[in-house]
Amino acid sequence: MTVPWRRLPFFVLLALATLAFVYPLVWLVSASLKPRSQVFDNRLIPEIFQPSNYVKVWDAAPVLRWLLNSLTVGFMAAATVTLSSALVAFGFAYFRFRGRNIAFGILLSTMMLPGAVTMIPVYLIWNKLGMIDTQIPLWAQNLFGSAFYVFLLRQFFLGIPRELFEAARVDGCGYFSLFRRIAFPLCKPALVIVFVFEFKASWSDLLKPLIYLQTPDYFTMPRGLKQIIDSFALSGHYEWEIAIAASVLAVAPMIVLFAFGQRYILDGVATTAQKG
Repeated sequence: MTVPWRRLPFFVLLALATLAFVYPLVWLVSASLKPRSQVFDNRLIPEIFQPSNYVKVWDAAPVLRWLLNSLTVGFMAAATVTLSSALVAFGFAYFRFRGRNIAFGILLSTMMLPGAVTMIPVYLIWNKLGMIDTQIPLWAQNLFGSAFYVFLLRQFFLGIPRELFEAARVDGCGYFSLFRRIAFPLCKPALVIVFVFEFKASWSDLLKPLIYLQTPDYFTMPRGLKQIIDSFALSGHYEWEIAIAASVLAVAPMIVLFAFGQRYILDGVATTAQKG
C-alpha cells in the first residue's frame, strides 16, 4: 500500500511520538537484564545479559504476595467504584426531579476538592473503625462512587433512547431492573473504561498504602518497591538492578490488562467522544 506524499510528515511525526513513548519501557526492560555496573549505560541491547536479576527479586522480597495484594485491592477498588458510580449516574440520567442539575453540579464540584484536604479526616474515620493496617481503606472508599466516573457514565446513559426504558416500564420492570437489564449491558464499553482506569489508579497508588499499611504481608506492589529502595538507603548499598527488575514485574500486569481490554477501551473512548 502506497502512502500519499502529503501524509508522509504525519506518519513520520507519529512514528517519532511512538518511539518517545516506547523508549522508557524498552529502557526499563533492558536495564533489568543488566549487571549493576551497566544499568545506567543507556544501551537498549545489554552487553551482558543477567536474567538472574529476576531471581534475586524473588529472593529479596515477597514479590508474589505483593502482586496478589495489588491484584486483590485493584479488583475490589475497580469493581466497587464501577458499580456505585454506574448506579448514581443512572439515577441522574433517568430520573427527572426538581434540583437535579443543582445536585449534579454539587457532585461535580467535589472534583475541585484536593485529596490532601480530606486525607486526615478520612484517616481518623478509618482509625476510629479500627481498620488501620488492613487493606479495606484502600478500596472501601470507592463504595460511594467517584464524581468523574459518574459524569462519564451519565453521558452514556443519556445516549440510550428513553423509549427503551418506557417500554420496559410498561412491561412491569422496576427501576433496578431498568438499570440491570437495559442500561448496564448497553454501556459495557464505558464500564470497561471505568474499571480499567480505576484498576490502574489503584495498582500504581503509593500514597494510600503508605498511610494505612504497616505490616509487610499486606503491602501492595508500589509500597513493596518503596520498602526495597528504602532498604538500599539504610544499608548504603544500592542494588538498582533488583529495583528495576521489580519495577518491570509491577508494570507487566498493566500491559497484559491493556492488551486484553484495548478493544473495549478504544470503543469506549470513541463512543465518549461522540456523546460528549
